[in-house]
Amino acid sequence: MPRFIEGADRQQVTLLPECLDDFIGEDNPVRVIDIFVDELDLAGLGFEGMQAAATGRPGYHPAMLLKLYIYGYLNRVQSSRRLEREAQRNVELMWLTGRLAPDFKTIADFRHDNGTGIRNVCRRFIAMCRQLKLFTQVIVAIDGSKFKAVNNRDKNFTQHKLEQRMRQVDASIERYLGQLETADRTQQPEMETNTQRLQDKIAFLKKQMQELRDLGKRLEQQPDGQISLTDPQARSMVSSRIGTGLVGYNVQTAVETEHHLVVAHEVITSGSDRGQLANMAIQAREATGDSALEAIADRGYFKSTEIRACELEGIKAYVPKPMTSGSKAEGRYSKLDFVFIAKDNEYLCPAGQRLPYRSTSTEDGMKMYAYWSSHCGSCLQKAHCTTGKERRVKRWEHEAVLDTMQKRIDNSREKMKLRRCTVEHVFGTLKSWMGATHFTMKGLANVSTEISLHVLAYNLRRVMAILGIAGMMKAIRLAGA
Repeated sequence: MPRFIEGADRQQVTLLPECLDDFIGEDNPVRVIDIFVDELDLAGLGFEGMQAAATGRPGYHPAMLLKLYIYGYLNRVQSSRRLEREAQRNVELMWLTGRLAPDFKTIADFRHDNGTGIRNVCRRFIAMCRQLKLFTQVIVAIDGSKFKAVNNRDKNFTQHKLEQRMRQVDASIERYLGQLETADRTQQPEMETNTQRLQDKIAFLKKQMQELRDLGKRLEQQPDGQISLTDPQARSMVSSRIGTGLVGYNVQTAVETEHHLVVAHEVITSGSDRGQLANMAIQAREATGDSALEAIADRGYFKSTEIRACELEGIKAYVPKPMTSGSKAEGRYSKLDFVFIAKDNEYLCPAGQRLPYRSTSTEDGMKMYAYWSSHCGSCLQKAHCTTGKERRVKRWEHEAVLDTMQKRIDNSREKMKLRRCTVEHVFGTLKSWMGATHFTMKGLANVSTEISLHVLAYNLRRVMAILGIAGMMKAIRLAGA
C-alpha cells in the first residue's frame, strides 16, 4: 500500500515490550487524578474499608476505586458496567488502577456506600483551591436547575393525575363493555376469540383500577400530595426551560464569577428556589473563606426574610424583585410609585398626598405596617390608583434592607448579566455530560453523591485549564490535598 502510513504487524513479537507509563504523556489529566487522590486523607474524609481485614479475600483499596470514579465522571462514563469494561481495555485506566479491573458490582457498591466520603472529597478540592488563592474578592452567582430522576412521569402521581387516570380507565372499561355486548348480540362463531380478548382487557383494567384506588389511599398519607413509584424521593417539578414538568431533583449551586468554579452545591426535593438564598450564600462564604461575599441570584430567589438573613451574615445580596403587582398589570399605580419618607414614617403618593401610618398586622410571621390617606375619595387620580375606598400600602418592619439592596442593584446593573454568564454555563455543561438520563441512582443521598462527582470533575477540568497540568500537579503537592 504505497504512500499510506502503515500500522504494525499484529503478529510481530517484540523483545522489549513498552512500559505502560510510556503510553501516558506528562500532560495527561490522569496524572492529576492520581496525585490528587494519593494526597487525600481518605480515612479522615469518611471512606469505608481503609483498614483491610486480617482474614478472607483481600479487597480493593478505596483510593483505587475513587480514582476510577473520578476518571469516569471526568470522561462522561458514569455507569458501573461501562467503568468495568473501560478498566479492562482503556490504557489510561490500566495505568491509573495498576491494571486492576474490579467487577461492576464492586464499583457500584463503592459509590453507594461512600457517599459521605465522596461529598467530602468535593469540598476538600474547593478548600485546596482556596489555599491556592483562586478566590479573591469573591462574587458568587446562585441558581438552581431541575435534573431528571430515575422515575418516569407516568410513575409519579398527584391527586389530579390519579383522578385523570381513573377516568381514563373507567372510559376504557365502558368502551370494552359496549363492544362485548355487541359481540354477544351478534353471536357469530368467529367472534368467540374477540370476546375472550375483550374479557381479558376488562379484567386487566379492573385490576388496574383497584391498584389506583390503593394508590389513592397511599397518596392521602403524603404530606406534599404526590408519590413517585420508582424513586420515592423524586418529585414532580415545573421546568420553565422545557415548558412542562419533570420528575426529578432541584440542584442548587453557587459559582464564583472569576474562574467559574462551583464553590457550593446542594440537592433538594422542592421545586421552588425561594428559601435557598441564605443557605447557599452562607455555604459559599464558608467554602471560599471570604467574609465580604456578594451573592447574585435571579427573581426566583426573592424572599424578604432570606435577603435579611444574608444582610445579618454580612453578605451583600443582589436579587431583583419579581414583577407581580396586579395593580400595575391592570394599568394602575404599583407600590413602587409610592415614595417612603423615613423621617416622618409616611408614604407620598403619585398625587402628592401623604399616607400616614395607621395600623400593624402580622402576615406569614412578618410584622407589617399599613399606611393610607383619608383624601382618596376626592382624589382625581383615584381610578388610576385603586378600586377600593382608599389605597392602602403595606411595609415590612425590615423593608429598609430591601430598599438598600434595590439601590445596590440600580447602581450595578451589570451584576445580573454576570450571573447569567456565570451559572447558566455550568448547568449546561453538567447536563451535556450527563446525557439524556441525568441520574443513574435513586434517592436523595445517592443523587447528592452523583452531583458531587460531577461537580468535582467540572472543577478539576476548570483548574487544569487555569493552571495547566504541570502547574496543577505542583500545586497539589504544595497544598498537600
